[in-house]
Amino acid sequence: MNVFVVGLGLIGGSLALDIQEHYPKAVVYGVDKNEAHLQEALDLGIINQKASFTDIEKADIVIVAIPVDVQLTVIPEILDLVKEHAVVIDVGSTKFKICDVLKNHPKRRNFLATHPIAGTEFSGPKAALKGLFKKKTNIICEVEKTAFKLQEKALDIFIKIGMRIRYMDPKMHDEHIAYVSHLSHISSFMLGKTVIEKEKNERDIFDMAGSGFSSTVRLAKSSPAMWTPIFKQNKENVIKTLEEYINNLTSFKELMQQDNFLEIYNEMQNTNYIKQILNGIH
Repeated sequence: MNVFVVGLGLIGGSLALDIQEHYPKAVVYGVDKNEAHLQEALDLGIINQKASFTDIEKADIVIVAIPVDVQLTVIPEILDLVKEHAVVIDVGSTKFKICDVLKNHPKRRNFLATHPIAGTEFSGPKAALKGLFKKKTNIICEVEKTAFKLQEKALDIFIKIGMRIRYMDPKMHDEHIAYVSHLSHISSFMLGKTVIEKEKNERDIFDMAGSGFSSTVRLAKSSPAMWTPIFKQNKENVIKTLEEYINNLTSFKELMQQDNFLEIYNEMQNTNYIKQILNGIH
């Protein structure tokens, strides 16, 4: 089995490692415009061989793990190159635009739109982790538009590496992910910005930052090159979630101004329900 991984960062690299573990006979080829990343992935054993787009015609599986804006032009080109038996899998954080771009492509049946809900704040080949996707959810959109045998080929990989599968409409995916992922990243970035602007002495931040601050601001270490295109593609949904979030922050501030700490307690008590929701997920 020839597996091509286009984009050798956290997600692409981690998938490459898991595929090597569960498919020892597979040959994993790496494609990346960053030659340093390509060499690093080879040196770390994330891929077996370097490759380029001209080699993709021999692929059985192509995993595309690049920024979502670049996907819109690269994935149609990949589909033009692959053979009829190959499945092209994208793993981006937005789904509607890529599905819309490919809806009339002659090889639409060779494409599977997915979003593995997994990751860390780190990027690049060094960030790749074996077992990253175990017990994580993988959202698949418009599965009915992918040839059944190619669906089976992709699902075999997802199940072997331990993922749960969920099917969703791409518009609904982008709406929901704006709340549970995109808003979280914006909140983290803006908390980091607020603290940096206020605390000019970095030593003060270092000395006073507890685990609460560190965990909340963790996502602010994520790659702007990856997240800016995500926010751009999902702009309408992100703005909607921001408006709701800002309204809640404003209400909290007003309760503080009114010395209404009983209501603040009630708000926090009611929000504690999130523990039950998350326990149900995990």
